[in-house]
Amino acid sequence: MAAYKLLSTVGEQTVELTEGRIAVVGRAVTSDLPIYDPTVSRRHAELSLAPDGVRVQDLGSSNGTFVNGTRISEQVAADGDVVTFGKVPFNVLAVTPPKPAERAAHDSGGFGFQQPPPPEATIVKQISVEEPSELEQVAAARKSGASQVKPDGVSVDERQAQKLSLLLDISKELSKQQDVDRLLEKVVDITFQVMNVDRVSILMVEGKSEELVPRISKNRLDDGSGARVPRSIARRAVDERLAILTDNAAADERFKGKSIVMQSVRSAMCTPLMGSGGTVLGVLYVDNMTALNSFDDEDLEFLIAFSGIAAVAIENGQLTDRIRREAVVLNNFQRYFAPDLAEEIASQAEAVQLGGTKRPVVVFFSDIRGFTPMSETMHPDQIATLLTEYFTEMVEIVFEHGGTLDKFMGDAIMALWGAPIAHEDDADRAMRAAIEQQVTLTKLNEKWASEDRQQLQIGIGINFGEVFAGNIGSDRRMEYTVIGDAVNTASRLCSKAKPGEILISEPFYQTLKDPPEVEALEPLQLKGKSQAVAVYRVKQ
Repeated sequence: MAAYKLLSTVGEQTVELTEGRIAVVGRAVTSDLPIYDPTVSRRHAELSLAPDGVRVQDLGSSNGTFVNGTRISEQVAADGDVVTFGKVPFNVLAVTPPKPAERAAHDSGGFGFQQPPPPEATIVKQISVEEPSELEQVAAARKSGASQVKPDGVSVDERQAQKLSLLLDISKELSKQQDVDRLLEKVVDITFQVMNVDRVSILMVEGKSEELVPRISKNRLDDGSGARVPRSIARRAVDERLAILTDNAAADERFKGKSIVMQSVRSAMCTPLMGSGGTVLGVLYVDNMTALNSFDDEDLEFLIAFSGIAAVAIENGQLTDRIRREAVVLNNFQRYFAPDLAEEIASQAEAVQLGGTKRPVVVFFSDIRGFTPMSETMHPDQIATLLTEYFTEMVEIVFEHGGTLDKFMGDAIMALWGAPIAHEDDADRAMRAAIEQQVTLTKLNEKWASEDRQQLQIGIGINFGEVFAGNIGSDRRMEYTVIGDAVNTASRLCSKAKPGEILISEPFYQTLKDPPEVEALEPLQLKGKSQAVAVYRVKQ
């Protein structure tokens, strides 16, 4: 039987499978193949040696296990296959190559004969694609103010070919820019380059009311009138999803309004910028103040095609902006929330606003007992390594049970359930997390003991009550946290908990839907409380 190993595609991690060995893949530090990626579960998958490869079994992971891109529950991966845990890919490699007969069977699909070689590819047609010309070069070759859409001295067919080439050039130019504001400027500049117009404006639709907001407007004559757009024309283009051409706007019965007369509009065109799903992103408006009948159907058809290309570029730019913003928010919030919760928060526009609300939450504290005197006998590197392994496991448990990491306070952890997103079973989630932390710490201590390293003990305190929850800080730096008496009570319960203990308050106990077995203790007189607080110790 051949031996196999899995090697990460970046070559940083590897695990070798031998007969009789089962390797666990996961985010836990105790895993045989630890992968510290948010898409990987703490116990993600198991690997074992099979006669013809590596048997991969998913352990109910959140983001799945894949073999060559197909999600699996259990499958044998052969030499050369790619196994992906969440979003982290590994190559399967045979350490001891299989016998030639085995390789032939694998190549033939398992039936013992070679697959015939693929037929020779036949080239039906090949066309040399030339680099499209730059718009600036094309524009420089014509006189100022002339139209590239309808160049003089060419036939209709020649104009159609030139317009297609022009649209290709425009598409190329717009694809270079992803910032929305600069993209809008580029659309306006290109409009002036290719069409004989006096004014160009872009208005964008904003809000549920589809309000038209001017974003950019330029006037070829620079007389200060570039920002004025007849609302009657722009509004109709949005409401009715129509491309509009008027060759004598002041006399056009469709657009009776003082603004058209006051703005000296003679001929005008306006097309909606149509996004995906039939949504209107805004309008592209052009007009001519110097002559009537400046535009015809050919101009309008070109403007419609141009606006379609511009709309795709604008929508892509908006998507890029949103992804960039979400990435910044996600990078900040992943420190405090489970990966799926962080993504949900990052997608909300108000996620980075200061302020908050009052709401009932579960407040959780855990603290290492005797850490200060212990750390005095350890080297700083040893302390850092120990705390890193400890915090990694404890925080992952908080995340797996849907909690929010509020902060680290020295060797203590503060976590929340019920904020910023609440669930009906938040109290039970917190309770299960506390119990799992104590169980996991026992396993970590066994591992550290086998390595002749320092062991840890923690106490945990949990309370339930109303707090102020929200983003606190400044515009430059903020953090999500909670403030209130319920926080102080949870902290003091934690300080009273002995090594290995979980102390919970009466309000928290009453909130549990599936309470564990507990032992009622003598009410505790906590600092800042006029009356003693009822406390329970969780039996483990």
